[in-house]
Amino acid sequence: MDDLRLAPTVGIVGCVLYLLVLAVPYGLVETASAVGAYYSSGALSPLLPGVFALVCIIVLAAGREGRSDPSVAAGASIGMGVFIVALSVLWAVTVPESLVLGLTESTLMEHHRWGVVIAGLLIPIGGTWFARALDLL
Repeated sequence: MDDLRLAPTVGIVGCVLYLLVLAVPYGLVETASAVGAYYSSGALSPLLPGVFALVCIIVLAAGREGRSDPSVAAGASIGMGVFIVALSVLWAVTVPESLVLGLTESTLMEHHRWGVVIAGLLIPIGGTWFARALDLL
């Protein structure tokens, strides 16, 4: 598989992984309202970057398949990816530790917010790799 197909695929996988990591608390915490409080307790909910991850899937897939200009898709995915990571970091550092520890006995929830940030990193990495494969960087 060449870089022109693999790079945007990595970005798409990053978007899907980001969305899956956002869904994890709904399986671990018994009440959905507690998950809503968890996501809304930080400076900005990571569900907003989740919407951008959905858009980024479409952008990267269209660029990979040639349905839109690949250079525009690569640039847009870099921009959206950095935005997703920045908002995720902002949320992760502002969510109260007491709220995270009070949600469930699962130790997975203690590290969930950092998992959200790490999952988001694949998006700008895939976009940057795509731009590099197109000789834009």
